[in-house]
Amino acid sequence: MATVNLGSIKFNWKGAYSGATAYVVDDVVESGGSTYVCILASTGNTPPNATYWELMSQAGTNGTDGTDLTTTLTTQGDIVYRNASGLARLGAGTSGQVLQSGGTGANPSWGTVSSDFVKIAEVNITTNTAIATFDNVFSSSDGYDSYFLTFRAMIPATNAVVLRIRYLNSSGSTVSASYRWVNDGTETSSGGTTNNGQFGGATGDSEYQVAGIGGTISNNTLNNGINGSLSFYNPELSGKTLAEGQYVHFRNPLDNLFRQDTASVIDDTQVMRGFIMYFSSGDIANGKMTLYGRK
Repeated sequence: MATVNLGSIKFNWKGAYSGATAYVVDDVVESGGSTYVCILASTGNTPPNATYWELMSQAGTNGTDGTDLTTTLTTQGDIVYRNASGLARLGAGTSGQVLQSGGTGANPSWGTVSSDFVKIAEVNITTNTAIATFDNVFSSSDGYDSYFLTFRAMIPATNAVVLRIRYLNSSGSTVSASYRWVNDGTETSSGGTTNNGQFGGATGDSEYQVAGIGGTISNNTLNNGINGSLSFYNPELSGKTLAEGQYVHFRNPLDNLFRQDTASVIDDTQVMRGFIMYFSSGDIANGKMTLYGRK
């Protein structure tokens, strides 16, 4: 019976090339980071001699068989990029930073987002709290021309109260004198009756009566509390701190809708570094207050 020599029916891995080894067809070796398959039996003919060897896989363009990223990336948060010579590590930036491109031919980097409207502080109340405090939020060095406060779903724990503000001076003490304020609003009942005479004001008061004058604030959770905004001007300067804004709430449970404009000034030349918000009686049961800086 005739015998047929099929040769190798699969590649034979031989490891790193050796000039002393006799290689036959379909032997596979590694040389210089690339792999080669033998196409003609020989000894001492080093790859990539094309008479004896055919390239199977080529080393990377930087002359290696790849980069071990476990040695390049050493710390949680690292990312890998290519610099002028090869793969490189960029360590994690600080919290809040974003990845920025330097453009073509430059490396990426971490940077801080610059904005003309920036959140400075936030107080989120979900359980009874006596006072919402915003301390060290006004500064002459922060670059802001004014400050903008939003308050949402501020619900009092006690019914029929007024929302108030007092400033904190440069030493953190509460200022409780010389407030001048004015409120003017409109109330509309569920039956369509309108009352445009909802007005209040005072000079030399011990606090800024922000909301609730002419229509106190209900603690009924169906009303979603009081909602509005205030702008503060010049608190970080040695002059009169000004505030103005508007708000809306239901005076009675889902009945009388109340909308009001409000403004205040404190006849005091102290520098103010913050403020506190509170109700005239009882705690704040719920509310989210966020302060932004505006350039």
